[in-house]
Amino acid sequence: MFDWNKSCAYDGEQKRRFHTTARSRLKRLAAELALPSGSYELRSNKGGIAVSGEIILHHDRTYIQVGQFGLSSGHGVLIRTCNGRRDFTGGANHFVALSLLNDIRALAAAVRAITGIVASRHVAAARAA
Repeated sequence: MFDWNKSCAYDGEQKRRFHTTARSRLKRLAAELALPSGSYELRSNKGGIAVSGEIILHHDRTYIQVGQFGLSSGHGVLIRTCNGRRDFTGGANHFVALSLLNDIRALAAAVRAITGIVASRHVAAARAA
């Protein structure tokens, strides 16, 4: 279980682990949401030495950003709707705890509730079997 609240500020090794693990979890999230290949991008911006930077999953209908921007509140995953991958402002911002990255099904449920994304019948049927 990854400790998402261990600060990346001034800790290059922690920042590397944070970005690597977050990218891996966002890939798993895309699979859990049954996002078609090519319908999303994964990006990473490491930022400067004093910040965590951010890792982004940008789908045609949702924008998800992971960072340590809300450590005092316990939040660090931004979820919002968008209208294509050129939409960087999108709908209203919703925040959930970084710890949800340790529970991909729960994170996917939050994404679905906020964005309305649902798995196709084909994918849902395959998972039920």
